[in-house]
Amino acid sequence: MGYILYKSVVYLFQVIFFILVISCLLSWLPNIDWYRQPFRFFGQVSNFFFSPCRKIVPPIYGIDFSPILAFLLLGVIEKILLILIALIF
Repeated sequence: MGYILYKSVVYLFQVIFFILVISCLLSWLPNIDWYRQPFRFFGQVSNFFFSPCRKIVPPIYGIDFSPILAFLLLGVIEKILLILIALIF
């Protein structure tokens, strides 16, 4: 049971990281219509994670540092969850 839960959390965070990286890479392309699928999905998922980080670290000289903070926070949350799972099971 613990192994399945552990691997599920690892895979969940890998999928989230992958979606956020794709969203960051797509943000460099100027002709992306964020209101059409599949870009709408990437935009909605990434904004869910980046919006709170943008409130903490606003863009500086047009450079958005919120993805860096989001990746750091997600990494810390993942490690804490994995440690808790390992201790409980």
